[in-house]
Amino acid sequence: MNIIHNIIAWYFSKKALPYWCILSLDCVLIIFSGLVGIYLAQGGTPLQSSGFWRCLLELICFLPLYILSMRVFHTYSGVLRYSSFVDLARVGGALVMGSVLNYALFLSLSENVFPHFRIKTFVFLICIALVLMWSVRILVKTLFISAYKAQNATRVFIYGVREGGISLAKSIMNEDKSEYVVKGFVDDHNEMVGHFLMGIKVYSADNKLVNTMVEAGVKVIYISPLCTVSFRNNQELVDRISDAGIRIMMMPSAQTWDGKSKLTYQQLKEVDIEDLLPRDEIEVDMEAIAKQLEDKVILITGAAGSIGSEMARQVATFKPKHLVLVDQAETPMHDVRLYMARNHPDIMCDTIVTSITNQSRMETIFKTCKPDYVFHAAAYKHVPMMEDNPSEAIQNNVYGTRVIADLAVKYATKKFVMISTDKAVNPTNVMGCSKRICEIYCQSLNKAIVDGKVKGITQFVTTRFGNVLGSNGSVIPLFKEQIRSGGPVTVTHPNIIRFFMLIPEACKLVLEAGTMGKGGEIFVFDMGKPVRIADLAKRMIKLSGASDIEIKFTGLRDGEKLYEEVLNDAETTKPTMHPKIMVAAVREYEYEEALEQEKRLYDTSFLYDDMAVVKVMKEIVPEFKSRQSKYEALD
Repeated sequence: MNIIHNIIAWYFSKKALPYWCILSLDCVLIIFSGLVGIYLAQGGTPLQSSGFWRCLLELICFLPLYILSMRVFHTYSGVLRYSSFVDLARVGGALVMGSVLNYALFLSLSENVFPHFRIKTFVFLICIALVLMWSVRILVKTLFISAYKAQNATRVFIYGVREGGISLAKSIMNEDKSEYVVKGFVDDHNEMVGHFLMGIKVYSADNKLVNTMVEAGVKVIYISPLCTVSFRNNQELVDRISDAGIRIMMMPSAQTWDGKSKLTYQQLKEVDIEDLLPRDEIEVDMEAIAKQLEDKVILITGAAGSIGSEMARQVATFKPKHLVLVDQAETPMHDVRLYMARNHPDIMCDTIVTSITNQSRMETIFKTCKPDYVFHAAAYKHVPMMEDNPSEAIQNNVYGTRVIADLAVKYATKKFVMISTDKAVNPTNVMGCSKRICEIYCQSLNKAIVDGKVKGITQFVTTRFGNVLGSNGSVIPLFKEQIRSGGPVTVTHPNIIRFFMLIPEACKLVLEAGTMGKGGEIFVFDMGKPVRIADLAKRMIKLSGASDIEIKFTGLRDGEKLYEEVLNDAETTKPTMHPKIMVAAVREYEYEEALEQEKRLYDTSFLYDDMAVVKVMKEIVPEFKSRQSKYEALD
């Protein structure tokens, strides 16, 4: 057995047999099949004594036309160990073509030239040669997978038995020098459990699965893109696979697969924590969005930030007439500029470095570009920073929004979409309250336009959602850096929870809400299930492979809640056509009152007296109750 194994190992360690070896082998099989065909068609008499050599000579005379056919069908240019159904079909085609040509030659000559051949002989030759040539290729492929590759490659399971799983398996099996060998499929619906696909057993996604994988020496599980939702929603299975040290490979969250195009295992990457958080798949009406944004002038503020830059990427796919991107951060803005030039060179795109509070510069931009749509994502967003700098929160978030909103009305922008936050609901910090004041101003301005008190056509729409995974300053990049540094991972409180959404998902809902809105709405998003931050930290540590990293609880920061709300206690919601988007029924403010209060707040901000600024904020938003903050004294 060792000798056989050594021979197999020697053969498969080579790149491939020379083409003449495969051709010679096929020729030998054809001759052998022809001899057997003569015996089956005419008995053993023609093969006795000197008749055998005559039959052999006749078969050799037929070989040139078989070789020509094999040349046409490329049967000997492939690698036997990677044979596929296509290769087997080519073998069949070559045999049929060669036999037809040779039979035509046989009919054109005297019967005395090839006395031992009949039509039945050619039929037997085709059948026998086909079986033998197929068998050789299947045997070599099987030996490669089971006796050689399985010993040297990483063993994997594939989660999913539909098109995606099959495509992944084929890409592994058919790849030259693949580092992986498929040892099992997992059926998330239990319809194929116990059956075999491509000769590989299908298992159930039950409590025994991980033990089965460990016993089989499996180190990696590939998740079919069609099964990612069912997989990540099975949190118990995800945890058990992670605990077993099995690597999880998935399609990156920002990418999708249409179920039709080519799919290979190289397109899957090792998971980030955001790929594993349980959530439903979010679908939006891309055609409806495209109809509204195509060939329009679109202005995006905060375009260098996490949300703004993703908004720019998604809007660019709808072929706007002109894309105007504004942000005061020079280096990130340069990155966006390079991305747009590289990926959307056909779109007219201006990347402008300025602050939304620069009223004269923003007026020049609006006057020159006259945007049809404005997506307003610019804002200071870090809670502790704004708690220490309330004047800057007012001057940037509140005043900056007023500048952009007023210019949108002045230059007849069709729709203004403001991106808000769940921290604006029953705010407990300066940042959240500043965004609530922005909401009040935009909504009151929309009401004034509808009531005819302000001349304009602009429809103002607000969108609220929670934390976005992987955004600048969010917990996930922070935790990753702390894990890389060896810990500890810092969490403010054992029971703190947050709603999370992926950046691309959040931006899709913003586009959907923005295009469906008629003006005056505050849209809130269904963020799914809240996530305990401590559990998030534990899972990230587990996924990193580290076992000795400590989680340290540091206490709630100034203005921080244990949990975020999406709606005010006194508010109710109305459904929309999208199951993930609702409309909040909130208190309406008169524009004159909102404008007067905002001007008073803006003037107060230049005193740079934190307590004075926050006092005015609390007067404008009575539900603003500070927590873990010096401003509690004002409540």
